[in-house]
Amino acid sequence: MKPAAYLCNMLQAEDDLQSRWWKLEEKMLQRFGKKPDLEGILFLIGIQELGDIREKFTKEQKQDLMHVAVCTVLTSSGYYLREGHDDDGWPHFRQLKAVPALPLPEQEAFLKDHVLLYFQQSGLFD
Repeated sequence: MKPAAYLCNMLQAEDDLQSRWWKLEEKMLQRFGKKPDLEGILFLIGIQELGDIREKFTKEQKQDLMHVAVCTVLTSSGYYLREGHDDDGWPHFRQLKAVPALPLPEQEAFLKDHVLLYFQQSGLFD
């Protein structure tokens, strides 16, 4: 493939990802009255996966929720396997393969793509 064609395909993929992300943000805005950023959406996924809606979470619990969310969304691509829950009901995962080391913009796109796949597969925002 010629470099110009590759670049064109890459830009189209980025546009598609951005378009799908904006649609998710719009649905979140409609549902919650606020447009969350990637971290906010990961936090919500963590709460969903924990299944425990509380008034407050500690700073450590918030970090754990984000970790649960990242592991959950990357499960669909075989990076993690959910192994079960601990005595407090928190999901636990085993890493199956290394997550690619990417520059920050690509890392964000990688996560966004997996978040979108999570919502698509879960049917939460059909």
